[in-house]
Amino acid sequence: MLKLLIGTICLVTLLGCSSAPPKNQDDICAIFGEKKGWYKKARKASRRWGTAIPVMMAFAHQESGFRAKAKPPRKKILWIFPGPRPASAFGFAQATDETWKAYKKSSGRRGADRDDFGDAMDFIGWYNDQSQRKNKIKKTDAYHLYLAYHEGQGGFRKRSFSKKQWLKDVATKVTGRSNMYARQLQTCEKKLNRGFLRRLFGWG
Repeated sequence: MLKLLIGTICLVTLLGCSSAPPKNQDDICAIFGEKKGWYKKARKASRRWGTAIPVMMAFAHQESGFRAKAKPPRKKILWIFPGPRPASAFGFAQATDETWKAYKKSSGRRGADRDDFGDAMDFIGWYNDQSQRKNKIKKTDAYHLYLAYHEGQGGFRKRSFSKKQWLKDVATKVTGRSNMYARQLQTCEKKLNRGFLRRLFGWG
């Protein structure tokens, strides 16, 4: 009985650590160093959909702070009592129920979960691919990609963001983080790729 209890405590501790957000979110090399396997998953999504890793990572940082089970904060009733959440957004990418359903059908990833990092990266890549197809936004244009991500493809087409200065400020912040991540990744990507090859072939 004691062994079972200890084992349960250890398992809960490990799961808690694995789902906790990275400690240093301002350094993409530190993020990938801490979260083993995240680089491989981000690279896979990047290669599939054509959006650079730093762009996708900047989106995830803005949307959830890399929290697997993030949800929008509840609205307040009478400024005190917790009310309903403003949307069904959930997970790393803060995808809504409806958009996630469309993603699973379109991408063929019917078993994808919003609290799985690899699936969230794939979703962001897919959504940006939709932004390029439907609104002709270049996949290197983090600013407009984020506006479409937030407003939806139809909303972007109608320029629903035009009078939302706060949203344009957020898109500028996301672009800055994407550029910062890109500079940082240049310094460690070779090492990350070598580490992946070592694990793949059992070297060292």
